[in-house]
Amino acid sequence: MDFRVMGLNSPLFHTLYDMMDMSDDTASDKTLNAPTRTYVRDAKAMAATPADVKENPNSYFFVIDMPGLKSGDIKVQVEDDNVLVITGERKREEEKEGVKYLRMERRVGKFMRKFVLPENANTDAISAVCQDGVLSVTVQKLPPPEPKKPRTIEVKLA
Repeated sequence: MDFRVMGLNSPLFHTLYDMMDMSDDTASDKTLNAPTRTYVRDAKAMAATPADVKENPNSYFFVIDMPGLKSGDIKVQVEDDNVLVITGERKREEEKEGVKYLRMERRVGKFMRKFVLPENANTDAISAVCQDGVLSVTVQKLPPPEPKKPRTIEVKLA
């Protein structure tokens, strides 16, 4: 399919087409370069989790809407000493006998966001609070390094 004819000449559309087009004659060629299911799942989870990031003089502040989630459903971690990872899962309510859904619009499933922290982020001073469906994560900044003072070297007489 030629996306240029439809006015959709974007790499995103070509990638999506390649991921979805798995005909029998070319399936073996495309599976070599196809992203893994884990990668696709993580990409969907990240795209579905919007966040606001603010910088204060002493800290970085991450705000993510998480309506209906309890603090036990959310996990905040630091990977590789500088990547803040926020994950969780919203589970579907158990169906009761005699009750059926007429419409399901609320999002269920896993979510994830990853943020690469700057060098001055203190990964030992991170706090997270979930209140009224809003997760607030605060990462304190390291104090700026003190400028090095010139060292005086004594000159000896020979």
